[in-house]
Amino acid sequence: MAAAFTDTGWQGDVLDASGLVMVDFWADWCGPCHMLAPTVEEIADEMGNKIKVGKLNVDENQATAAKYQVMSIPTVMIFKDGEVVEKLIGVQPKQAYVDAINRHA
Repeated sequence: MAAAFTDTGWQGDVLDASGLVMVDFWADWCGPCHMLAPTVEEIADEMGNKIKVGKLNVDENQATAAKYQVMSIPTVMIFKDGEVVEKLIGVQPKQAYVDAINRHA
């Protein structure tokens, strides 16, 4: 299951994490975000041993969304050892996320 990331936990959950972290920037009112949600959960379930997966609600955590200049959602970012290594904007096929993860694993 995907974790829920917040502004307050961001440093420990994402930036200080060793290895890979996938963050889905989303909002409750965003239709495409709801379309992507099952894919994010599948990746969390299937690849949880390879990558930490979580979601950040941009309405509730505006400081983090602003820091990473998230202008459209859904936006998925892959972090490696606290640095952004990949960014995918909009709903992509599941394989696009899997490929992005595997490029940095």
